[in-house]
Order: sequence, then C-alpha cells, then structure tokens
Amino acid sequence: MAEDSMDFSRSMGIATSGLRAQAARMRVISENIANAESTAQTPGGDPYRRKVPTFTSALDRALDARVVTLGRVKPDNSNFRVKYEPGNPAADAAGNVKYPNVNPLVEMTDMRDAQRSYEANLNIISATRRMIQRTLDILKA
Repeated sequence: MAEDSMDFSRSMGIATSGLRAQAARMRVISENIANAESTAQTPGGDPYRRKVPTFTSALDRALDARVVTLGRVKPDNSNFRVKYEPGNPAADAAGNVKYPNVNPLVEMTDMRDAQRSYEANLNIISATRRMIQRTLDILKA
C-alpha cells in the first residue's frame, strides 16, 4: 500500500509541476500579447522585445521523479516591425517607428497550446484524486 500511495503522490507531483510550468508560460505569452503594439519611450528607440519561455527538467528528490519547470525566458532576437509614421512621437529621424516583434496570431496559438497542456495536467490530478478516493472506498468496505 505504501508503494501505491507513493505512485499517487508521484503522479500528483509531476502533474503539479506541469501546471506551474504552463501557468508561467501563459504569463509570458500574456505579456507578449499585452505589448504587441507598444512603441519605444524615446524617438528611434527599441520597443518591447518578444519573450520566449523555455522548459527544463529537474529531479525532485522527494518524489524520486523528474519534473518540469520553467527555464530561462529568452528574448526573441528576430527583427522588429517597422512602419513609416513620421508624426508618431516614437519615430526616428527618418519617420520610421519600430514595433515589437510580436505576432498576436502566433501568441494566441501558443496560448491555446499552453491551455491544453495545463488542462491535461489538471485532468491527471483529477483522475489521480478519483483513484485515491476509490481506493479508500474499497478499503472501508
């Protein structure tokens, strides 16, 4: 029985790490979306740069299992979008304004993927809880 409870605990711990990692990923994606149309504070300056979340695998000694965590959040070094807007306060001397390298369609696709992964981990936790409850019900009988 102790081995079974450890398996339940391990399943819950691994799924919980997935929930945390996907929630952190969604925060980064939300920041990207929120800044998609922002401009620099100074004329000719650089605007917000898209951030890309990464994941790492770590050993959880208490669970004796590998779990996922949010790794470094890296900048996306692709080019900024440039628009000719001479009247914009963020325009450079040539009248060009740099906009973030954020594509809202890509961000929404990433958000949907993160949501699905979050829901999958939540379903694992729910299924594990149901199995624990059924085990307890059997033991009571």
